[in-house]
Amino acid sequence: MADRAEPCSMSRPTELITMLEDVWSSLDSLLATLDESQWKTATELPGWSVQDTLSHLVSSEKGLHGEPGTAHRASNLSNVKNPIGEFNEHEVDARRSLPGATVFTEWKEIQAKRRNTFATADDAYFAREMMTPTGPGTFADFLHIRVMDAWVHEQDIRRAIGKPGNQGGAAARHSLSRFVRSLPMVVGKRAKAPDGSTVTLRITGAVQADFHVATEAGRAKLVEVAPQPLCVISIDSEAYFAMCCGRQFWKPGDPRVAVSGDTELAGRVLSNFNVMI
Repeated sequence: MADRAEPCSMSRPTELITMLEDVWSSLDSLLATLDESQWKTATELPGWSVQDTLSHLVSSEKGLHGEPGTAHRASNLSNVKNPIGEFNEHEVDARRSLPGATVFTEWKEIQAKRRNTFATADDAYFAREMMTPTGPGTFADFLHIRVMDAWVHEQDIRRAIGKPGNQGGAAARHSLSRFVRSLPMVVGKRAKAPDGSTVTLRITGAVQADFHVATEAGRAKLVEVAPQPLCVISIDSEAYFAMCCGRQFWKPGDPRVAVSGDTELAGRVLSNFNVMI
């Protein structure tokens, strides 16, 4: 998962709740149109279909609602990389033999419960301490990650079935704000940008923004301006998200990417965007 959860100062994270519920609504409109062959369509997630991706969202929200997980154990863990991945695979595999419409019904049921909880819970519910995928925090902190996770998986599903949508809304901008926090690590530690250099990342397309990473004394950090960047990387927002999530990987000549300046450094940056665990 990209970066650590950001402490949430608000007692009731209304903006995050709205973003998450908007993603759910967007997903509902899409999923209601699918036939069984589309449910079983492979995504860019190794071993996961469209249905599997929704199964993961179902199990995540059921767990947060306090409902028990499955006792089922998947027999094939070849794509699993860590304990979180193993937990997810058991939940996904438990639903794999079901029709997609059945999983969709389960999704709508748990979603209704979660919406009701968000509407009726007091401040203490959001302030309660818990372990998030990136460390200790509160449930309000965790919502930063839930928004990103739900939106990323919506995009996984949309790419798989060729139905793009919801690429430029609040959840997309929020997700971008999470991923760019990893840019100093990507540029400095992984790509080994030289001291005194600055790299500019220009996001184009549905979400647009410029980010600058300066390296000094072996440490890279985001800065406000870059008068003379060593290289400028322009990349379509959909491609950037897919690379950050390890769904796609940069190859020279990718028409969604343009580079000026130091092409070797730019190539090292582009090859190291993946920050998902």
